[in-house]
Amino acid sequence: MEWLRMATWSPYVVGVGIGLLACIAFLISNKPLGCSTAFARTSGMIEKLFRGDRVREKAYYQRFLPTVDWEWMLVAGLIVGAFTSAIISNEFQILLVPDIWAEAAGDSVLLRWGAGLVGGIILGFGARWAGGCTSGHGISGTLQLAVSSWIAACCFFIGGIATAMLLFRVVLAG
Repeated sequence: MEWLRMATWSPYVVGVGIGLLACIAFLISNKPLGCSTAFARTSGMIEKLFRGDRVREKAYYQRFLPTVDWEWMLVAGLIVGAFTSAIISNEFQILLVPDIWAEAAGDSVLLRWGAGLVGGIILGFGARWAGGCTSGHGISGTLQLAVSSWIAACCFFIGGIATAMLLFRVVLAG
């Protein structure tokens, strides 16, 4: 069980594990893995606190009911699992500004959190606009050989590589 305490795991082993879990989940539940809909449902639950059942009048929330479902529990499990893994591997730490961010953009907590908030909002809109996120398209969609998911997954990698190159070019130039 010592492997559970490792700070990093082989991306190949993790990739195979995620693929197997996605297959098993799909076979058991007949539903693909995905996370972004859980955030949309959460926004509906928050809106419901202020507007009551009128939130269900919106066409979007008629399609994606603002309730706790299996995707919502998947996200909760990811958070609990990441926290547990960080504790077990002795890697848990609270950083308001990670070192790589501080090297690239300075140590301003406000800038870091503002950029995270704006990036998260853009990511959320993109995931909803694309009809899924990296787990929905990149794992489940490609597993089902959906052409749209393969295109989305390629775009995820292109965008990620371009962002990393831009970020690290800034770090190396500075």
